Amino acid sequence: MILPVTFWFEFASTYSYLSVMRIDAEAEKRGVQVIWKPFLLGPMFKAHGWNTSPFVVYPKKGRNMWRDVERRAEKYGLAFNRPDPSDPRDFPAHSVLAARIALVGLDESWGKQFCRNVYVAQFANGEDVSDPVTLTRLAKSAGAEGGIIARATTPDNKFRLRTQTEDAFAANIYGAPSFTVGEELFWGDDRLEDALDWALR
Repeated sequence: MILPVTFWFEFASTYSYLSVMRIDAEAEKRGVQVIWKPFLLGPMFKAHGWNTSPFVVYPKKGRNMWRDVERRAEKYGLAFNRPDPSDPRDFPAHSVLAARIALVGLDESWGKQFCRNVYVAQFANGEDVSDPVTLTRLAKSAGAEGGIIARATTPDNKFRLRTQTEDAFAANIYGAPSFTVGEELFWGDDRLEDALDWALR
């Protein structure tokens, strides 16, 4: 039996951008089902006493991360433009609303394309993906209809995202992207293929 792979991602995560843009093609090659799960890293950061990403807290780590993502994006043929390093508001992006919209979209037919749109807007085009106007445009471009902001910000949907984030921590997830296959946890874009291959064991 081929196990499904659960894909945990955060919209503020640079490495999640790389995985979101290629996971479907890699999964299709192997005939593996992927379950997409947006969650929030902010609560985990707070648990460690950080008020921002560890890539900001530890500048040497951050500098290496940016160069690493540039190399990997080039390898995959993906556009990548680093957010303005002189503006601390640019990274990490405030990702709550994008994640709430993604939950709605992933219940429908446009969710995956919306996720890809958000990552491209942020990490290729330099757009502000915390802006409701920008997110509405990206959702409509993916095929969303109706009042998407209103649908995404209902109490029930807010609770869903909070619960999904708690589920991620219960699964011992500590970073994004992460992939779970049964009880196995794989962390990082460079473990995407390993996770998909494990599902075939």
